[in-house]
Amino acid sequence: MLTKWPGRGYNFNMSYVTKKKHFMSHLSAIVHRLALIAGLACCAGCGLFWDDPYIAVTENALNWIEVHYYNASREPVRRVSVRITGAGFVEVKSGTSRLVSDSFAKNFAAEEWGDIRNVQYNVDADHVREIFQDLVNAGLFDRDKFFRSTKYPSPGRFIAVRAAMDNKTFSEPKNMFEEDPELAERLYNIVLEFKRPALGRKRK
Repeated sequence: MLTKWPGRGYNFNMSYVTKKKHFMSHLSAIVHRLALIAGLACCAGCGLFWDDPYIAVTENALNWIEVHYYNASREPVRRVSVRITGAGFVEVKSGTSRLVSDSFAKNFAAEEWGDIRNVQYNVDADHVREIFQDLVNAGLFDRDKFFRSTKYPSPGRFIAVRAAMDNKTFSEPKNMFEEDPELAERLYNIVLEFKRPALGRKRK
């Protein structure tokens, strides 16, 4: 703001300049505090969006896993599907039919269409919980382990898993032998154990 003094031209009103400086300083402090509050809120909110993949699995009838395995390097290709619930119910499908691993398969004319066996039995629920916990500890729900460019060689062997445990889910049609060999071997051990009912029942 300028003030005209008689015969002296224009001069700055120092009182106005001082007040403006104080106002700008006060405004800057407010903006800084708001930014700090927003930053703290954002950091606190990060905990809401970060989901811990390494949970403690409970003995819950709603928990389940489904493992599909086959080895295409051997003819005919024999498939195995193992579904286990948290209550201890086990369903094993095996055979050369695509129905073993795909309930919606449509190759009705295939020679092996009817080659499917279905076995159901029950095992100890606590043993199932231990199996589920072992998979969780191996990183079943750790998304950072997957979707990487690195692929491990797996000539002919395929194993995939779908799972739901205590509000966490995994359902990716990926070959775990290529994505995570360690987890794949754990899944394969489950197939070996439960495709033979006698072995599963020993756990009761």
